[in-house]
Amino acid sequence: MVDIAAWLEERHITEVECLIVDINGIGRGKVLPAYKFLKSLEDDTLRIPESVFIQTVTGDYPEEDVIDPADRDVRMRPDHDSLRMVPWYDEPTAQVICDVHHHDGQPVTIAARQVLRRVVGLYQERGWKPVVAPELEFFLTKINTDPDYPLEPPIGRSRRPETGRQSFGIDALNEFDPIFEDVYAWCEAQEIDVDGMTHESGAAQMEINFAHGDPLDLADEAFLFKRTLRHAALKHDIYATFMAKPMEREPGSSMHIHQSVVDVRTGQNLFAEGDEGYADLFLAHIAGLQKYLPQCMPLLAPNVNSYRRLRRFSTAPINVHWGTENRTVGLRVPASAPESRRIENRIAGADANPYLAIAASLACGYLGMVQGLEPTKPITGSAYRLSHSLPTQLGEGLEKLAASKTMREVLGEEFVEVMLAVKETEHAAYQSVISSWEREHLLLNV
Repeated sequence: MVDIAAWLEERHITEVECLIVDINGIGRGKVLPAYKFLKSLEDDTLRIPESVFIQTVTGDYPEEDVIDPADRDVRMRPDHDSLRMVPWYDEPTAQVICDVHHHDGQPVTIAARQVLRRVVGLYQERGWKPVVAPELEFFLTKINTDPDYPLEPPIGRSRRPETGRQSFGIDALNEFDPIFEDVYAWCEAQEIDVDGMTHESGAAQMEINFAHGDPLDLADEAFLFKRTLRHAALKHDIYATFMAKPMEREPGSSMHIHQSVVDVRTGQNLFAEGDEGYADLFLAHIAGLQKYLPQCMPLLAPNVNSYRRLRRFSTAPINVHWGTENRTVGLRVPASAPESRRIENRIAGADANPYLAIAASLACGYLGMVQGLEPTKPITGSAYRLSHSLPTQLGEGLEKLAASKTMREVLGEEFVEVMLAVKETEHAAYQSVISSWEREHLLLNV
């Protein structure tokens, strides 16, 4: 465990950002002078209202009481191993991700980090260790101060915006070198193990890959990377967005989750059988994803905008079919050596809370393994020719989650109730908005 006091002194830290992650994946918390932060560790006085975990993306709260109406405090307890520098400040500043506990020492079960810990614990009880590697897509855009005005690609080094698709274009990626140089330097300073970056198919759309590892560590890194990228882009007067579908005529942004399971005792990948074969546990894991992912879509596609991405022929999946080296399916099996045998869940959007998306994906696979489920046959060719079996709107996703006794048991009853309350409040707020499309096409025509 890191000696926090020595770590802060060695780096001449003046302030510490104490972070928690709310249900939408937004970083919240407190900023303390370093000496007051150390004092709070001694007397366990770092606290925050529990209601922060039921705050909507608009800053509102559900009308009904889904937690103690007294809005009690919970204790923030820093995870020493998450202590990092904040490299974009002039003053030496540290950041640390906190777990939260009630005054009796029990963890706050509605916290996203705790939900992921709960799911990983189910694997540990079986002697299994899940391994994940997320891939995050995002767009760079011009600064946009008017939410009624559509987003536009930014101006790069050539002084011209992209006007066409530049999938895997090296020069197109290099247009934004000054931003990405900062991103890589700041990731290194924070020990965020990013693997590589590519230009995706959208205008100024990129993808970053993370090295595989422990689910909680990778969720931390994905959360911190989002924050890092936004700060780097703003430094260069550009926005970075992880919206699932920020532009009408461009593809959406995903968070693909590669996942496998190893035996804790032997270190063997439980998904492999020989050089080419699939183990029974691997097939059961896929079957669990097929059966249960539609029941926890609000964790993978948490916003009304999320479902604009999941459209036929849109480079995003519309169902939970699986296949080898097939990017039209929801569940892709990359060609790999036995020790790297894995499944890629392509359903989650980049807008998802990484803790909750990883938790949901692992939970579904786990259920398949313990229930001995069997998947459908793998498909060849385009999955777009088959039916759209995923929820098409947030409301439908919320209905499926509300009706799922299984997901309540695995993710926690209290968490699911909070998730439903927050997202139903956001959905109701969205339903009250009259869009420009409605004014344009309905105002004088109906």
